[in-house]
Parts: sequence; structure tokens; C-alpha cells
Amino acid sequence: MAGHDGMTSYYSERLSGERLRRCYEIAPPRVRRYLRSEIDLVLDRLEAGAQVLELGCGYGRVLGELATKARVAVGVDLSLDSLCLARRELANGGRCRLASMNAAALAFSGQQFDLVACVQNGVSAFRVDRRTLIREAARVTRPGGRLLFSSYTERFWAHRLEWFRRQSEAGLIGRIDEHATGEGVIVCEDGFRATTVSAREMLSLCSGLGLVATAFEIDGSSLFCEVMV
Repeated sequence: MAGHDGMTSYYSERLSGERLRRCYEIAPPRVRRYLRSEIDLVLDRLEAGAQVLELGCGYGRVLGELATKARVAVGVDLSLDSLCLARRELANGGRCRLASMNAAALAFSGQQFDLVACVQNGVSAFRVDRRTLIREAARVTRPGGRLLFSSYTERFWAHRLEWFRRQSEAGLIGRIDEHATGEGVIVCEDGFRATTVSAREMLSLCSGLGLVATAFEIDGSSLFCEVMV
């Protein structure tokens, strides 16, 4: 995942590569269902032969699946460790392309992609200016294309917290600060902090940029914001 502040170095130096992959390997069944539902939603919106960009691609967990349908699947991230793992793991006939890049300052010319996806709460986890993040995603999307951003639903809180506790117990993130954790925010004693973005906030951000967006929930776990460019 990509970002600017202390969370950038956290994902680049501690929670990256094989350690990041381990977070998904230990996910409980309900979280695995949530992760699958997000991929299926993006695949459903992705037309065969399209060019897709994933913001915060990590080690390629989602990108590899998008490449089975897209003509070109580009993933950007700031963690070189994760990108190296993705490069080793992804094949798909050369349809996957990877780059070290800030999701809020994309080094692409305008109108290159048919779909831009930022899933699994990246809109919050990146810790960049969210308005800039969405504006950049829209800039590189072709007219008639779409943007997909996701966060967690409030109803998924217990499952999300269970998953983060497993990560903490495995030593992948710090000890959870139980006093500071709650109401959609997970705080660890080592400085790790995971928040969410509400439907109202995402719609407001898009509206402020002159973008027409819709927000909807899937699987009782993900809150998606979809923008048609």
C-alpha cells in the first residue's frame, strides 16, 4: 500500500512483501469471504480487454486476478519489497506491469485507463489527501471509464478487529491498544493506525471534484464508492 507519513514507512519497512502476504494467509474465513467479494466486484465491473490500474497493489494479490480479464493490468505501490514479490509471483502472459509510485501523484499521462481500483480501504490506509487521490485517479481514467474505491462497513467491525488481532498475535503488527481502539479505528502501540471512510465522506469528496458517484455495500463487509468518468 502507498502513502506519505509514518504509515508509508510502516508498510514499506515492516508490513510488506512476505509479511504482508502472511497477513492474508492467516485471515479468518469471514475475512477471506470479504476479500473475495471485493475482487469479484471489481472483476464484474472490468470489461474484457480493458486497461486497469490498481492503486496500492502490494504483492499482487488482486492484480493477478484482474490480469486474467484485462488486456493490461498496472499496479503501483511504494513498497519495493512488495513490488519485488509481485514481480516474482505474477505471470499472466506479460499483462501485469508494476511501478513504484505515489498513488496521489501518478506519473501517467491523462486518460490512460478504463478502470482504476483502490480496494481494501486504501482510500484511508494510504494516508494521503483523499481529494487529491480521487482527482488523480479520475485524471488518468478515460471518458466513459470508472473508478472504484472501497472501505469497510460498520457491520464488519467485529470481523475486521478479529483479523487485526490475529496479525498482532503473529507479530506482523504491534500490540493492539485496546483503550484507543473502537468505532472503526484500530490503534497499535507501535504507531500503526487503521481507520475507515464513510459513504457520506466519499460522496462529498467526489461531489467537490465535480464527479458523480454512488455508494453501496456488498457482502455486509465492503463499502464501495463508484464513479463514472
